[in-house]
Amino acid sequence: MRRGAKTLALVVPVLGAMSMVQPALAQKSGGVFKIYHRDSPPSLSIHEEATNSTVMPMMSVFNNLVIFDQLKPIGSLDTIVPDLGESWTWEDDGKKLKFKLREGVKWHDGKPFTAKDVKCTFDLVQGKGDAKLRKNPRKVWYHNLDEVTTNGDHEVTFNLKRRQPSFIALLASGYTPVYPCHVTPAEMRTKPVGTGPFKFAEFKQNEYIKLVKNPDYWEKGRPYLDGIEFTIIKNRSTRMLAFIAGDFDMTYTTDITIPMLKDIKSQAPQATCEVRPTNVNRNLIVNAEKPPFNDPKMRRAMMLALDRQAFIDIISEGNDDQGGMMLPPPEGVWGMPPEVLETVAGYGKDIEKNRAEARKIMQELGYGPDKRLPIKVSTRNIEIYRDPAVILIDQLKDIYMDAELEVVETSLWHAKVARKDYTVGMNLTGIGVDDPDVALYENFKCDSERNYTQYCNPELEKKFDEQSMETDIEKRKKLVWEIDKQLQEDAARPVIFHARAATCFHPWVKNLTTSANSSYNGFRYENVWLDK
Repeated sequence: MRRGAKTLALVVPVLGAMSMVQPALAQKSGGVFKIYHRDSPPSLSIHEEATNSTVMPMMSVFNNLVIFDQLKPIGSLDTIVPDLGESWTWEDDGKKLKFKLREGVKWHDGKPFTAKDVKCTFDLVQGKGDAKLRKNPRKVWYHNLDEVTTNGDHEVTFNLKRRQPSFIALLASGYTPVYPCHVTPAEMRTKPVGTGPFKFAEFKQNEYIKLVKNPDYWEKGRPYLDGIEFTIIKNRSTRMLAFIAGDFDMTYTTDITIPMLKDIKSQAPQATCEVRPTNVNRNLIVNAEKPPFNDPKMRRAMMLALDRQAFIDIISEGNDDQGGMMLPPPEGVWGMPPEVLETVAGYGKDIEKNRAEARKIMQELGYGPDKRLPIKVSTRNIEIYRDPAVILIDQLKDIYMDAELEVVETSLWHAKVARKDYTVGMNLTGIGVDDPDVALYENFKCDSERNYTQYCNPELEKKFDEQSMETDIEKRKKLVWEIDKQLQEDAARPVIFHARAATCFHPWVKNLTTSANSSYNGFRYENVWLDK
């Protein structure tokens, strides 16, 4: 299930520059960090969106209470560092998380940051109070949060309903900035106000997003850069050539596929390209309320039709990974190891045996060579969605399904599937934090906005809670594997593969660390500087 030595040989020479020890250089202030962007984000409000198209350009506008160390590639409980929360303690047998807040912090409009802003933020994502989010994809993250209480201007307490050791990891995600009380959710979509190292300047649809240095940033001496510019280029080949030409300092996060690395190696050999897991899996989504897909047998047949290795061989020349919902090891902490994964129905190496079973199911449902099922496969209109969708359509032919591709404008995709306005889809699911509490509750809890397939299993949800409370890591892993196996065999949202991809940057970009187990962290950029 893992990548072979033959495919690794392709990647290692491209990354050779990573192993070279560079002499220490003094940081330089100034310069605009130029990055290309793949598309226009649906809005600029991180709390309302479910895509790194928003997180990547906006994360540096904000602060969290805590954050994964931006100089370390792995985000985990061991790499969480203070941000607006200067220190914290667990109390009441792990049911209270108390923060002492940083003093003297100002919002970009000059108003003071206080504990009230923290309470407003989490009341907002919980759907409490008068202010409402138009979309609230991570409300379910906080289903175990009873309330946030304040003690003066510089102390807040998160009061949980039960013990949840990983709760602080949710707060460290790039998806969890603190918002100001005095700015409405509508304003945050177009003119966000934060406390971060960079201030929002301008967004022009399909053209660019511009940020400027926050001269009053609370961390003295940061940021080094004068600003950041994201130029939107929808065509992948065009934007890659622009990077090679030196028009941009860095590519969009994990935008460079394994085949594209060859071109960068030959045309820009000085560039560093870091190939890492994205923690974004490609998956089949099926609307369980739309006939004939409301029959679980139909969904199982589709799951059994998948030849996962074929996707991997075609798209990444064998470098992507097979896995369940959780990111596979070694980078993933919670993913099923190969020996467990091979026991999951549909993941065995005998693809023809799986498809024979799928065809038998389809025939029992009344379909066959002379009565094929016409379907529409919907997907987002960017390459990383379209490419696997084409392969999916081809594979479904083997079980008497004739599919037509429907491409959906990128800014509309997540809203479309969230309101269940689709039948069959080729989807990407990014895990905001490499932790089961994020993946399980967000994607499979009965009432979650992001439960796109409407899978609902109250008995399995009890196991979600059981693993969430478990403090023994090895015991928790086994519980998670058991849950993940059932989700795959129930065709809740069959995972096809976990992608690997590269982020490339030129040698004058200094002090940049890319995230190895999440595509939704690592974009603060306050420590980055340019040696031009």
